[in-house]
Amino acid sequence: MPKNYDPLLLENQLCFPLYACSKEIVRRYKPFLDELDLTYTQYITMMVMWEQEELTVKELGERLFLDSGTLTPVLKKLESKGYVSRERAKEDERNLDVQITEAGRALKEKAAGIPGKMAACFTLSQEDAMTLKRILETLMGQFGE
Repeated sequence: MPKNYDPLLLENQLCFPLYACSKEIVRRYKPFLDELDLTYTQYITMMVMWEQEELTVKELGERLFLDSGTLTPVLKKLESKGYVSRERAKEDERNLDVQITEAGRALKEKAAGIPGKMAACFTLSQEDAMTLKRILETLMGQFGE
C-alpha cells in the first residue's frame, strides 16, 4: 500500500463499488420486474423456486442469504399472488415447506427474457462477467464461516 494510504477514503473501499453496483443493478431490474409485479427479492426467490420447486424456508433462506424475518413477508406476498404455497412439514412441524404452484411455474415463461434484457444494460465482456461472478461467489462463500 502507498505510504499515505488512508483506509477511510471512500475511493479506497471495496464495499462502496459493490454497494453502488448492486443498487444500480437492482434499479435496472425494476422496469422488467414491474411488468411481472415482482420486487427483486421476490424475483430471486422465484428463481430458486423454479430450480427446486419445493424446499424449506430455512433452505431457501440459505440459498438467498436472507434471514426468516426478511424472507417471510416475501413468501407471504408470493403466496398471496398464487406463485407459491407454504405449509408445515408433516415430518417436523417446526419446518415450513414452500412449494411452487402452477401459476408460479407459468411465471417462469414470462420472466425468461429478463436475463437477456439485463445483459443488454451493460458492456461487460462475457469473460469479465464470469471472472467477476467467480470472485463474488468466492467472497459469498466466506459469509457462512
